[in-house]
Formats: sequence, structure tokens, C-alpha cells
Amino acid sequence: MDTMQKIISLCKRRGLVFPGSEIYGGLANTWDYGPYGVEIIKNIKDLWWERFVKLREDIVGIQSAILMHPRVWESSGHVAGFTDPLSDCKKCKKRWRSDQHQKCPECGGELTGERKFNLMFKTFIGPVESEASAVYLRPETAQGMFVNFKNVKDTARKKLPFGIAQIGKAFRNEITPGNFVFRVLEFEQMEIEYFIEEKNWKKEFKNWQSEMEKWCWDIGLTQYKIREHDQNELSHYSKKTIDIEYIYPFGQKELYGLAYRTNYDLRAHGSSPDAPHVIEPTFGVDRTFLAIICEAYKEEKDRIVLKLKPEIAPIKVAVFPLLRNQKELVKKAREVFTRLKVSKEFDDNGNIGKRYRRQDEIGTPHCLTIDFETLKNNTVTVRERDSMKQKRVEIDKLCKSINQF
Repeated sequence: MDTMQKIISLCKRRGLVFPGSEIYGGLANTWDYGPYGVEIIKNIKDLWWERFVKLREDIVGIQSAILMHPRVWESSGHVAGFTDPLSDCKKCKKRWRSDQHQKCPECGGELTGERKFNLMFKTFIGPVESEASAVYLRPETAQGMFVNFKNVKDTARKKLPFGIAQIGKAFRNEITPGNFVFRVLEFEQMEIEYFIEEKNWKKEFKNWQSEMEKWCWDIGLTQYKIREHDQNELSHYSKKTIDIEYIYPFGQKELYGLAYRTNYDLRAHGSSPDAPHVIEPTFGVDRTFLAIICEAYKEEKDRIVLKLKPEIAPIKVAVFPLLRNQKELVKKAREVFTRLKVSKEFDDNGNIGKRYRRQDEIGTPHCLTIDFETLKNNTVTVRERDSMKQKRVEIDKLCKSINQF
């Protein structure tokens, strides 16, 4: 079994990620985050928001609607230009991107001629399905920030340079195989539109590249590369784009993007020609999750462990009574558990070794064992995930230390 399959298996076994609609045979390129996965996702988003919105005076947040007036997507160029070149296999009837395949990779059959396929999902408002009632699920969060530019500028009383941030869902009718949660039909973006004067774009672009690389290091990502787009692959709105690509087990692929969008979008939505220019740092939530799991996944002699940063880990501390049938130990363990004010888990199922392995696989940094010595001197055994070293610590000091985390 290759590394990616092992990671997918771990994610399902330990409640990080489940296949979408699994009991009905699944739905391609859809995944559900389980009890531990959703905690990791929340931690990622909270850390990002804290770093790029709460702690910065020059960035404010919004939450725009997923459904927007169709003219938004006409003005932005998505209706006309947001397409993939597709061909169908004449033999097995499967659909593939014709710019990536000369023949069917499934059966080797001949492909039909190329046709353009718009990636936006279309739906309808009201009881009648007609073109007059057609709307699109947004394929990016950016346009919600552009159409609200004047509202935000006026109400937040911001002067250039300043940014608008948003975390939200976007939807793309992707045909390309997904590689787990790397490419999915619905995904979440953490995105900033940073409005600047045109003359400063190179300086601001460099600043944001530095900020994005610092973020990667701070969340534990080291296996990344920078790639600049060639002129022929730039989006219609971009003058310069770089990708921060991560070296996943299935290859080096895009993790984040940084684009200089000029003043294309604001002008497209009716702003005057002297509209401010825009630097756009884009962070994918799902791809961040995947990169973090891939980097943290380690196979050691007697165990599999996710060496997650403590601030990313879904559970910060697990509490074990040594024996589940000893009432005094369970009572004391419950007392310690109650005093902890962080994300925590009480586990009395199986022997201590099995409990350690379970917590290792979800990335819990510390495990506390309440044993008979605890009843004598009010200390617990603290076991550290990465080194597996153990030490005795007083409960009062331990709870105070953990609760400050």
C-alpha cells in the first residue's frame, strides 16, 4: 500500500475524513470530515483568521453569499472564460481533459473532439427552471469581496493599502480525478483581496509571498516549492501569479496561490478607471488540511503517529484512568478531566498501550494517566507524543499550564 492510501485509510479509521455518501456507494470527489477532522479544519481556520484579520489593523472580514446575481459572473469573465477543454472516450464513455490526455487513460480508447465545459454549477431560483431564473454556485469567494468593496471601504473607514478577508465555500464541477481531498467538487477558501496603489504592486506582492511562506512554516509545512506561472497560463485577470506547491505523496501540486489581479475586477464591476489594484493571496482549507496530514504522518517501529503542531491537533490532551474498573481511579481521572479547559478526550477503553496508539494516530500531543500513585501524592504520568517520554507532574501545576495553552 502506498503512502497516500495509508493516509486515506488512517483518516477513515480514526474519524478524520469519510468518503461522501459512502452507504450509497459514494459520490466521486466528495468527502465528509469526521469528529477529529472537523476539529483540525476549525483550528486551521481559527489560526488563519487570528493571524491575518484579528491581529492586523489593515484587514477586515466579510461573509458574502454563495448565490450571487448572474451578472456578477458575466462581468468577472467566468461565464465566458471559466472552462476546461474536455473529450469523451468513444469506447468506455468516460470524460477526460483533452489538454492532459491524447487517449483514454482508463481503457486506451479514442477520444472525441475537444469541447469547452464551464466549471460553474448552475441552479435555479423559484419553481420554474428557466434561463431567467438561473444562478450559479460561486466558483471562488473573491467576487463577493469585489462587489462589496465600496460598502466595506465606507463602513470600515479604511484607506489604501487595506484588505478584505473571507473564509467560505466555493464549488467547481471538476472532471479531473481528485487525489483524496486535493480536488473536490465543493471546497473552502481562506482568501484576501488586498487593495493597493498600482505603483506599489511589486513591493506588496513580495510582502505577501513572505507572509504566506511564514504561515507555511508556522503550521508545520516544509515540503513546498515556489513556481511562477508562464504568460500563457495566467488567468484572464492576472499580471503575475505564483503558486506555492506542496510535495504530496502523489506529486508536487498547487497548495496556495498569490496573484496580482491589477484593477481588472473592480473595473469589471463598474468602478472608475482609477480603481485600486489588488494583490490576492489564496489559501485552500482542504489542501492545507491534506498537506498538514501528509507532513505529520510518520511510520515508526511500533506505531503510526501524526506529529501535528499542538495548535493544529484536534485533541490537546487525553486523560486515562489506569484501570476502568477501579472506581477511585475513574473518579480522580474525571476530576482532572473536568479541570482541563482545552480540547480533550477521556479514554478508558483497552489497555494503556492501545490508548496511546489511538491518540498517536489522531495527533494528541499529551496523554495523562491517573494511577494509584496519583491517589497518594496528587501527581499524574504525562506522556509526550513525539518522544514517548514520561514524567510525573503535580495536577495543580499541570492543569494551570495546559489551560494557558
